[in-house]
Amino acid sequence: MPCPFLGSMNQGFVRNYGSALLKQYGNLCPILSRGFRSLGVDETKCPFIQEAPKEMTEDIKEPAPTYQYEKFFSEQISAKKKDYSYRVFRKVSRLAAEGMYPQALEGADNRRVTVWCANDYLGASRHPAVQDAATSAIKSYGTGAGGTRNIAGNSQMTEKLEAEIAKLHKKPAALIFSSCFVANDATLSTLAKILPGCVVYSDAGNHASMIQGIRNSRAPKHIFRHNDPNHLRELLSESPAGVPKLVVFETVHSMSGAICPLEEMCDIAHEYGALTFVDEVHAVGLYGKHGAGIGEERGLEHHIDIVSGTLGKAFGNVGGYIAGSELLIDTIRSLAPGFIFTTALPPPTLAGSLAAIRLLASEEGRSMRAKHQGIVRYLKLSLLIAGLPQMPSVSHIVPVPITGADKVAKVAESLMKRGHYAQAINYPTVARGEERLRFAPGPHHTPEMIDSLITALIESFHENNISFDQFMVNGTCRECSMEYKVDVAYEEPYKYTMIAA
Repeated sequence: MPCPFLGSMNQGFVRNYGSALLKQYGNLCPILSRGFRSLGVDETKCPFIQEAPKEMTEDIKEPAPTYQYEKFFSEQISAKKKDYSYRVFRKVSRLAAEGMYPQALEGADNRRVTVWCANDYLGASRHPAVQDAATSAIKSYGTGAGGTRNIAGNSQMTEKLEAEIAKLHKKPAALIFSSCFVANDATLSTLAKILPGCVVYSDAGNHASMIQGIRNSRAPKHIFRHNDPNHLRELLSESPAGVPKLVVFETVHSMSGAICPLEEMCDIAHEYGALTFVDEVHAVGLYGKHGAGIGEERGLEHHIDIVSGTLGKAFGNVGGYIAGSELLIDTIRSLAPGFIFTTALPPPTLAGSLAAIRLLASEEGRSMRAKHQGIVRYLKLSLLIAGLPQMPSVSHIVPVPITGADKVAKVAESLMKRGHYAQAINYPTVARGEERLRFAPGPHHTPEMIDSLITALIESFHENNISFDQFMVNGTCRECSMEYKVDVAYEEPYKYTMIAA
């Protein structure tokens, strides 16, 4: 006898879902339910169909559990916020007009603040010669590169810029990249990977870009103590003879302002047959007769095998580069994916960078550097007289230590309320417990701006219950009430000896 219930349904539906129908409604059928009880079997299973045919069950699927991606991301961000290492990007638009730089418009209400943490160290980005070169290039060539260097992106201006960089560093050749992070990463990962059995010796204070490049190469590495030539020698002395080696370090350290013992480290590296890769990112434009960095200032360019630099700091544009021998540069050009598959720098950046390099190599550039060093000394002395903490720095970078990610963030916020923008520096840029504010005063900052900053810093330390040995009270000595005034220690540019070509 046909079942009136099943008979009323579409036969295709019954074939596909018969098993599920029997489970759900079988106990309501007088015939099937009687059979279940008499047989003493599981009443959810038909005794006549012990195993349902494949076609009845193949499209009955339980949903697979999925990973809770958003929950995971939320937990990661929450952890960053709890330890105060979560980064908030301030809405700060730096102004370039005469009389406004180095100020910026901050926040939704465009409040005017003074910027103390930009790496446009000399204000080259707003120099008329640099601006005119960039705008002229836009009118002539447009705003984009058009592709990679291999496909539409290689112009006469590109090669002019590389020739100018090679000339600056007294090297046979140079190669430009989209950023100095990419320059360091691509060069180190490629070199250490292709040199057979290469071993890398890396300074403990190296920038993340160099660390990343070494990691990506998967070459064995040894880390020597920051700026410690004795430890470097100790490690190199244990290296196998005849094996390719790279010694990788920076001249000016970005977060402490320390300057490495360049000659000693290069000599030790060469003694053991290693190539030197020296990052001059925070030195180019700022040191040496033509702004080529610490190597030029100390007459040691020939000690550096590969120099890396940036167009995005003192030169006021964007991009990075390396300079070295012709064969080495051609090898990186031919083999480094970070160079090969990246869109080339656009015409306004090429033109602006070329103009900036030439500007800072000129007498005007030397005057800018002298004024820069004078204002740096004024800030360091002002901090000292106020009793505010500062880390020892022999360069233009002035770090003020404030231990604790929460504390440094609060002081930065207090400064912003008072019209001064200095970004809090914390993990992973520096190690936990080594948090700081990093000041980078430039030639366009004035003594009056620094005086205002010092007052704001004192108030911010007090506001956040951070103790320090306050030497000055209302501009006078706390002990004898004598008034102190720091003079700007401006010096005339050093007159370099002219050497006949």
